[in-house]
Amino acid sequence: MGIWKQRLTTFWNYRDLLAELVSRDIKLKYRRSFLGYVWSILNPLMTMVVMYLVFSNMFRFDIVNYPVYLIIGQTLYGFLTESTTQAIFSITGNAALLKKTYVPKYVFTAAKVTSSLVNMVFSLGAMALVLIFCRIRFTALFFLLPFVLLQIYVFCLGMGMFLAQAAVFFRDVQYIYNVITTAWMYLTPIFYPLSALPEYLQKWIATYNPMYCYITQFRQIVLYEQFPDPQSVIKGSLIALAVFGIGAGCFAKTQDKFILYI
Repeated sequence: MGIWKQRLTTFWNYRDLLAELVSRDIKLKYRRSFLGYVWSILNPLMTMVVMYLVFSNMFRFDIVNYPVYLIIGQTLYGFLTESTTQAIFSITGNAALLKKTYVPKYVFTAAKVTSSLVNMVFSLGAMALVLIFCRIRFTALFFLLPFVLLQIYVFCLGMGMFLAQAAVFFRDVQYIYNVITTAWMYLTPIFYPLSALPEYLQKWIATYNPMYCYITQFRQIVLYEQFPDPQSVIKGSLIALAVFGIGAGCFAKTQDKFILYI
């Protein structure tokens, strides 16, 4: 317990650095862009329109308010891929700074995941437009959405820390992870209903795919005006904490060797 208290204290002392790194990442993303931050709304909105036109005509799913169903899955899964992919390079990409001065190394990984979270919050503007267009009611249940986002943030932070430390020693991680995220996307009900899959695959995804858990909670609140299933909330929270514990543990165990490989 003492070591975790020390790490939390150190993290708090470097909060200004974290904020500066997050601000830098967001500014760099939209630097020299004519529309700037407007792209955070336009990009997911245009992607959703393309996916809607393709999948609504290619497949005949009986899904009410399919655009809303689609953009929820697209937004949350997009956060997963963006945050964890950027986290892979969070240590190797800051090698010059890490060699010159002491900075808690996990701050760089946390900054990448947090900046992706900020980008996702911006993209919620696109989701809001889709909700208004589809005449979805804004209810008091929407106040539960930050808790869903907290679950997926902690999950992605753990994933990011694990991938960041692994990429220091094995540069092939980035290529392997690209394949994994592609397969993961198709195994997550983003543009199709879970019922469209064979029963054995439905059970496998519902049991072992954490993104299904988080996306389903979000859809229950926004699309179906329901409280998230308590079992799903407990499961999602435990998975997020477990992945964070594994990622942080692996990161802490290997971080002293980073300087030899970066």
